[in-house]
Amino acid sequence: MDKRANPAPGFQRNPDKVITIEPYRGAVTVRAGDVVVARSTRARLLSEPPYPTVFYIPFDDIDFTKLARTDHSTHCPYKGDASYWSVLPAGESGKDAMWAYEQPFDEMTEIRDHGAFYTSKVTVEGVAD
Repeated sequence: MDKRANPAPGFQRNPDKVITIEPYRGAVTVRAGDVVVARSTRARLLSEPPYPTVFYIPFDDIDFTKLARTDHSTHCPYKGDASYWSVLPAGESGKDAMWAYEQPFDEMTEIRDHGAFYTSKVTVEGVAD
């Protein structure tokens, strides 16, 4: 019997789905133009084929003074409900540029208190060690 309090329905329906999360060995910087929005040496890489790999950056390494929470939300059957923030220095193109799973499903707790950014809206640069 599964003792998880908040299991992902996606994994229950599709147990062969593979999502991996691992530490990124290097530094990640997120910029809107010349403005640094986030910088971290503690980012995590989330891989969910067929989607591109995504950096998840700890909230402590994100400058929330440059962000504004929006009303937008989405649902993933594997990760949970995502909240969104706009990157203010990016103007209109920064709308809903960052998302986070604040209460992820049990299988994805490693990305709790981490944000990810759309590379089409801001510059996300990883420099491996």
